[in-house]
Amino acid sequence: MRKFLVVLDESTECLNAMRFAAMRAQKTGGGVEVLAIIEPEEFNHWIGVGDLMREEAKDRINAHFQVFAKWMRDKHQIDPELVIREGEPIPEIISQVTEDPDVGILVLGAGSESAGPGPLVSALTRMSGNLPVPITIVPGEMTKERLEAVS
Repeated sequence: MRKFLVVLDESTECLNAMRFAAMRAQKTGGGVEVLAIIEPEEFNHWIGVGDLMREEAKDRINAHFQVFAKWMRDKHQIDPELVIREGEPIPEIISQVTEDPDVGILVLGAGSESAGPGPLVSALTRMSGNLPVPITIVPGEMTKERLEAVS
């Protein structure tokens, strides 16, 4: 089954990427894989503190994911899968799309601020010619109705 990979983060545009992935998965008989990345901590020399911070990050990710998962199950009959990786975001995203042969499309939400679409979109579009999957970029300002119409 082809899966739409969406990166879970704290950005507002993440919501539109999740919506789009769920709608497309439902319409095409695919699945949704949600990737959350825990970035390296600055306090690695405090091993106990680092472990606690890592567990707290996983708890926050799971709580955030459960909100999206419930919505996808209730509204789109999609049971998303959560993958948590640790490291720098770009290499971890590339590793995930390379290592999981079921990932067919990477879905990213683009910010609408004047600073640009966001660091993930900027970096991954520059690398898109070397990625093993296509990227779908969903505008952060796109309305729910417009997303439904284009998906």
